[in-house]
Order: sequence, then C-alpha cells, then structure tokens
Amino acid sequence: MQVLARASIATMAAGSAGYGLIADAALAIDEGRIAWVGPERDLPAAFAAAPRRNLGGRLVTPGLVDCHTHVVFGGDRAREFEMRLEGASYEEIARAGGGIVASVRATRDADEAALLAAALPRVDALIAEGVTTLEVKSGYGLDVASEIKMLRAARRIAEVRPVRVVTTWLAAHALPPEYRDDRDGYLREVVLAGMEAAQSEGLIDAVDGFCEGIAFAPAEIERVFEHAARLGLPVKLHAEQLSDLGGAALAARHGALSADHLEWLGQDGIDAMAAAGTVAVLLPGAFYTLRETKLPPVQGLRDAGVPIALATDCNPGTSPLTSLLLTMNMGATLFRLTPAECLAGVTRNAARALGLADRGTIAAGQRADLAIWDVAAPAELAYRIGFNPLHARVFGGDLA
Repeated sequence: MQVLARASIATMAAGSAGYGLIADAALAIDEGRIAWVGPERDLPAAFAAAPRRNLGGRLVTPGLVDCHTHVVFGGDRAREFEMRLEGASYEEIARAGGGIVASVRATRDADEAALLAAALPRVDALIAEGVTTLEVKSGYGLDVASEIKMLRAARRIAEVRPVRVVTTWLAAHALPPEYRDDRDGYLREVVLAGMEAAQSEGLIDAVDGFCEGIAFAPAEIERVFEHAARLGLPVKLHAEQLSDLGGAALAARHGALSADHLEWLGQDGIDAMAAAGTVAVLLPGAFYTLRETKLPPVQGLRDAGVPIALATDCNPGTSPLTSLLLTMNMGATLFRLTPAECLAGVTRNAARALGLADRGTIAAGQRADLAIWDVAAPAELAYRIGFNPLHARVFGGDLA
C-alpha cells in the first residue's frame, strides 16, 4: 500500500466536467489497484500509516492508452514519403505495388526476434511519454505464418517492457501479390483460417479490417466479422478514410468496439455508431502525413454523443508517429478538439476502444496505471509541441 499526496489529479471520470480535476488531492494504491482518490484532507484513516510520496503539486492522469498502432513491422517506407512530396497520392502508391504491400516483403523476411528488436525503440518512445497500454495490429505479413509471427512479437513486447499489449488480427489489411487474382481464396485461406490458427494460440484480442476501395469491400469485411463472431472475438474497422463505403455503419451493426480514421464519415455512420456505442478513433498522424484536407465530422460526433479517441496509428507508411503527446496536439490543432477531449481521447475513450473497463480513469477499483506530469494544468499536455513533461509513470502500482 502507498499514498501519492500533494497532487492535482485529473480523474477523467465518465460524466465529469472537463478533466474531473481534484486539487490538493491524494491517491491510495493497494495491490496494483487504486484504493481511494479524493481531496487529501479527506484521506481515510485506513491509509494514514501507508508510505507516502509527495508529488509537490504535480498533475496525475490515468496512464495513456494508444489504442491503434501497427508498431510491429519490418523495414521502413521513407522513399514513399519522398514520392508523396513529389506528388504521388496514397492510392497511386498502393496501386503501383507500394503502400502496405511494400512492408510485406521486409516483414516476411524478418524473424520474430528481429521484429521485436525493431519494435522496441518505437514502444520505448511511447512508454517514455506515459503510455501504459498499447494496441498492436498484425497486417504486414499477409500470410498465415507471417501474421502469426507478428502477433507473437507483439505479445513478447509485454514480456520485456512494463506495458499492457492488446493484439489485433488485421490480415484483411491488403491483398498480397500472390492472391491478386484470388480475393476469395485470400479471405478463406489466410484471413479466416489464420484467424482460427492465431486464436488457438491465444494471440488475438480483437479483429480488424481495412474497408476501402484499395483494400476490402463491405461484403468482404462482413465475412470477416461474421467469422470473428463465431470465434467470440470483438471487432473494429479502418473505415471511411479515403471514401464513404458505409464501413462505420457496418462495424456498428456488428457491435464494433471502434471505427477508425473516419474522415469521410456521413451522418448515417454517425447515427449507427451512436446507437451501438462504437468509439470513433481519430488518427491525425495519418491525416497530417498524407496531407489530407477532408476533416472528420467532429461536431457531428459530439452532437451524437459518440466517444472520441485519439491514437498514433504508428506505422511505416502513413503515420510514422511515436508520440501520443504530439497526437494530442494534432487532435487539437488539426481537428479542433478541446484539450479536455484530447486527454479523454488517450485515456478513458481509448481504453473503451479496446474494451478495457479497468483503466483510462482514476477511480477506486481501477488499475493503478498512472502518469505523473511536471505541468501546472492538464491543457499543457495538448498545448506543447515536441516537449515531454513526464515526471514518472506508474504501471500496476509500481513506478516503471
């Protein structure tokens, strides 16, 4: 048992105004869980004799949650960065054999140890900014063995770093060259059969897909979701990034945890997400990298009461971003989210997008995953650019 005292605590509690801020606060931790939080003057007698750490007025928030990443991959795509600056579009790069498929060769060539070694510097950058929970997708192997290899590497991250890793099966990410003329065969032999094989190893926490003109059609994604349901796996979807194919509404009909990207989301999709409780995960890093101009319908999502999360979308091609703090700034600057919405987007709503009810807020019974900041006010976390004010990170009650 321990007490963190002389703190300003942003509880980020659901339904609270803004940050749910408690000034002159204290927080008690017992066996990796938050046992009590409130004004320090009200600290229960049961905690009076516990070891106490004086935080000197620092801000405490829930540990940050990066709910959409592709952090395990081989190689890089710096050349495509140059191509985009020379005028090539995302679609043109993809149709020319670049894009996602360009990462497949390097990922297939790397063994599990190499994938882990390449991922750890990216993971370390996120941890250094207060991230305590991290989602990692497959999707760059595009054959059963390579997809499973990616998820094994992702699981290994949590064995060698103090972070919770949530894994997502994303074989329906792109069509590999060997299946160019056999879409049905790829879905059957890789996406669906591989899903079963990976689940049998305990490697899948959720199933994702890319519903887009350059990827998979809604009817194909429906097959993926139906198979996931038979296996008892929750779903989420890359939807409405480049066009409106109705992917978000499809995801909502299947009770998806989240629909992600959403720049082209229409009112029907917003309404479906609101009815289903599906979280909108906005990815400003990809918007920025691709120099997009179509903004996601933030006000429509607000008006409908759809929870909004933010994530790095860390990937080698369209969002080589390993800073959730910068993501927050981008969410505010590019998408006009408020600083409070940005912080909710990387705590409470990000945890909800992963189906994790035991983190993302500071309340009794929650995991003691915390970030302690050298800032005077929570808005500073979204305000600053290229500055990391993290003082300490608490993971499961332990300083990490």
